[in-house]
Amino acid sequence: MTLGKIAFLGSGETSLAGGRIFESLVRDLQSPLRIALMETPAGFELNSAQVVGRVGEFMTSRLQNYKPIVEVVAARRKDSAFDPNNTEIIKPLLNANMIFMGPGSPTYAIRHLKDTLAWDVIRARHRLGAALIFASAATISVGAHALPVYEIYKVGQDMHMVDGLNLFDDFGLHLSFVPHWNNAEGGVDLDTSRCFIGMDRFAEWCRLLPGENLTVGLDEHTGIILDFEKGICEISGVSSISLVRDCEPEPKMHPAGTTFPLSELGELRG
Repeated sequence: MTLGKIAFLGSGETSLAGGRIFESLVRDLQSPLRIALMETPAGFELNSAQVVGRVGEFMTSRLQNYKPIVEVVAARRKDSAFDPNNTEIIKPLLNANMIFMGPGSPTYAIRHLKDTLAWDVIRARHRLGAALIFASAATISVGAHALPVYEIYKVGQDMHMVDGLNLFDDFGLHLSFVPHWNNAEGGVDLDTSRCFIGMDRFAEWCRLLPGENLTVGLDEHTGIILDFEKGICEISGVSSISLVRDCEPEPKMHPAGTTFPLSELGELRG
């Protein structure tokens, strides 16, 4: 059994930084390159196919030398014609050696992927060598605990945490992920770092997490690639990633272009 690599992007899946990560992953995959794009996180949007389709167009162009076969998995929501448990809907996952999941809503993705056939197949494909790529909402959703960013930032709900898809529970790791870590769209008047909720609210959310949790913060246009075979994490992009334990105010940072042992994320098993 050869575990595939897993990549997380803080943002910029259709940018130069994202393209470099895609190319890095493809080099280790056997041809033909079959890419499955999960529609689930954006499944509530009327144009969800176009949302993930734009990523597919970027991959087709960027990876054209590898002649990729790109298919969209329209697993939009449970108990619908596009159910993630529908074997016909998720068929592209069965032969995919690269699986991407990205923009949308983290909590929606969790609700409609948790305990589904689609999620089971994604995990199984990874154990058979497929590379997994998570960006934006999906980055949050696959952690042990998810930041309900829209509910807090847009709706105004009280601070709370949501149990995530917990991908790394299979390997004995207790990880959560926060993209847009250094976001500065709010300018000098509004702190939009920590995925738009700001440092103060992130600290409040962090205190809700169990002590064994490690939060991985990913700066804009920056990603991390977990290589299980080599036992290393590689940082790619324009900035850095941050590892937050015990809600420490000054987390450990790893800049782009560096690597560190996978064991720094916890004791790997399985």
